Amino acid sequence: MLRSLRPGSAATGIRCFSSVPIASNSNKRIPSFADIHAGELDKYKAEYNSLHHPTLAQLRHDAKVDGEKAIRKDESLAPKLFKSFLYGSSTTKAETSSFEESFSKKLMRGKYVHEIVTHKVIPGKALEYLDLVTNLYPKIASNDKFQVHLVGSWRTLIGDMDTYSMSHIWEYKGYQGFHHTQNAVHADEEYLYYLEQLRPLLRSRESDLMQEFDFWGGTAQPHNFGGIFELRTYDIFSGRLLEWEQHWRKGLECRKQVMEPVGAWFTQLGHLNRVQHLWQFADLEHRKISREKCWELPGWADTVHETVKLIDKMESNILIPLKFSPLK
Repeated sequence: MLRSLRPGSAATGIRCFSSVPIASNSNKRIPSFADIHAGELDKYKAEYNSLHHPTLAQLRHDAKVDGEKAIRKDESLAPKLFKSFLYGSSTTKAETSSFEESFSKKLMRGKYVHEIVTHKVIPGKALEYLDLVTNLYPKIASNDKFQVHLVGSWRTLIGDMDTYSMSHIWEYKGYQGFHHTQNAVHADEEYLYYLEQLRPLLRSRESDLMQEFDFWGGTAQPHNFGGIFELRTYDIFSGRLLEWEQHWRKGLECRKQVMEPVGAWFTQLGHLNRVQHLWQFADLEHRKISREKCWELPGWADTVHETVKLIDKMESNILIPLKFSPLK
């Protein structure tokens, strides 16, 4: 359930969130909630309450004994990390006052470019689509000549229900890598055949190029934890992205204590001023409990208060990984 937990062995087919075996998928069936087994609520609570994490333990103690007002009056009551995300480190304050530099230079890690591709599939064509991408996408990701990694592929289960919405996130080695991949795949006969077969299956498609947030620490590596994913999308008011990031990074530590982070990006080409976070949970009940626990940690309420006024629009979608997705 929590970030400290990891699966014992990928070969066992057991989720780290519970002892329930992962349901097997078939290309002849679209992924759905039938593939997700509800976890054990008591187990969630027991794991959370017994977690021996020094930062989390100190946060709980400060909140319970002193309250946020008392902590603000006497900073010595709070651990160094807590003070950093509640008040902002000296580095963060310096960044805030230095608006002359490029927003992108401040925010991004810079090593990789990520592309999120969304396909809106005609419902009656969903199985054909699934067969098509299942056959091709792993080949692209495993072929060194294309120089691209597939982060993951998912179907939206809660969100846009008018179409079968499929999302794929690709990772390139910078913009040079993106150009190389585009040139390579469009010179590949199998990929050109894929495009020819793909178009009649879709109602629409779109693509955004994104950069990772520097504070996130990197997109998750391939794993097979099981469960569901939540893709949260925030459209920030123009000119407020850096301000949003400064507030959000302070409260991120709260979220990371009780949730499994996958990735965080901001768009540079496509839907500008857009931020997207991807999280992983055992099931919807696990998500509910994890989000409730965030409000028990000092600093999270402040983060929400400061960031919500910067958001023009927000959206949450629940995703199920496709069979070939490296992230499950």
